[in-house]
Amino acid sequence: MCGHVLGAPRLILRSEGFVVLVASLWGYRHYGAPMLLVPLVLFLPDLFMVGYLASTRVGTAIYNTGHSYLAPAALWFVATVIESPGTKAAALVWAAHIGMDRALGYGLKYPDSFSNTHLGRLNLGKSSRTDK
Repeated sequence: MCGHVLGAPRLILRSEGFVVLVASLWGYRHYGAPMLLVPLVLFLPDLFMVGYLASTRVGTAIYNTGHSYLAPAALWFVATVIESPGTKAAALVWAAHIGMDRALGYGLKYPDSFSNTHLGRLNLGKSSRTDK
């Protein structure tokens, strides 16, 4: 399945991910949340990979739900409505995780393979020809 971003647009998208990472961590610090928690919770969104235990198609749907900026934005909205600084901090760490992933080239997944993302094919120590 094709659909990878190439060249300068790919670099721009990865750079935007880095900007989101930095801005989210700055916002997290602004809310006074303990920075020591960041390393402990930064990788929690990777729990969305659990869907891959069922199938690649299910895994892709669940992973992409947890790795789209829409999810932490919705959490931020809820946190604003309920006036919860802790929930806002969680939304910021979630967005930071996604930004970090995008900056490193981990994009949204296609259903044919975990390694096939909108930012290109991941080389996860396997042959670049296939991971099936």
